[in-house]
Amino acid sequence: MKRSEPLSVVVTRRLPPAVETRMKELFDIELREPDTRMSREELAVAMRRADVLVPTLSDHIDANLLAQAGERLKLIANYGAGVDHIDVSSARQRGILVSNTPGVVTEDTADMTMALILSITRRIPEGQAVMQAGAWEGWAPTAFLGGRVGGRRLGIIGMGRIGQAVARRANAFGMQVHYHNRKRLRPETEAELQATYWESLDQMVSRMDVISVNCPHTPSTFHLMNARRLKLLKPTAVIVNTSRGEVIDENALTRMLRAGEIAGAGLDVYEHGTEINPRLRELPNVVLLPHMGSATVEGRIEMGEKVIINIKTFADGHRPPDLVVPGML
Repeated sequence: MKRSEPLSVVVTRRLPPAVETRMKELFDIELREPDTRMSREELAVAMRRADVLVPTLSDHIDANLLAQAGERLKLIANYGAGVDHIDVSSARQRGILVSNTPGVVTEDTADMTMALILSITRRIPEGQAVMQAGAWEGWAPTAFLGGRVGGRRLGIIGMGRIGQAVARRANAFGMQVHYHNRKRLRPETEAELQATYWESLDQMVSRMDVISVNCPHTPSTFHLMNARRLKLLKPTAVIVNTSRGEVIDENALTRMLRAGEIAGAGLDVYEHGTEINPRLRELPNVVLLPHMGSATVEGRIEMGEKVIINIKTFADGHRPPDLVVPGML
């Protein structure tokens, strides 16, 4: 049933100005000042006074926090596609719907994946460091020798929207595309992507030149790339992660990189958020980015537009189009 009064909406972080302006026009909105993450206590208070909460991935909303929400909160309209920071099952048990923004940052994240692959294989950060230090002595036949991307075997872990977008880009670079996924793609999709399916993840990773992690973080993917599986990689292989840090055992990866058992890594996400293993920072064959995969103006505005549509549809008495269903993540 459509509400007669505007919804009370609390946003936990600053959003692009265009998104905030539109929200102000549509809802009784409370924006975040300053642009810092809310404390757990601030989140609890916000959930008690809002009809709709708009959190981001930096807000961890577990069962205990949801128990403090009271009766007013009816929708958590997440600003982002991933919802592993929200206990969706507990929310639904309390009559709170959860929506997200799928598909918006697919192309942006796939671009960043390819950027990391190129950065590592062509040793771009090492070259940049020399230039910034003013230490370049001129061209030499053996200086900064990387590897040719074309012809390399790329193993994609997780062949959803982003994995498929990575595959299309990799094909354009002349890479051989392989993938492991919980469900095999349709034959016509495999043909379009020129992708080879591996039922065994172990067998795939042991034969690849580049591994790209593009699966979500779920209980079944936590440390999917654990120490045992990382040891299956060829010593000349590199690994890239633009998905979720928890999928890789970061300590094991660090040890192997330092020992020369893996040639390089490109990471945009980390197992413990901003608490990055300090030994990773010392390695010249590692590219570390501050979770920039979705950081485009266009993508962030589109995310906001999806949040608005989800809230507006809910306010009109209908099911949000991007409703997250427990068990279907």
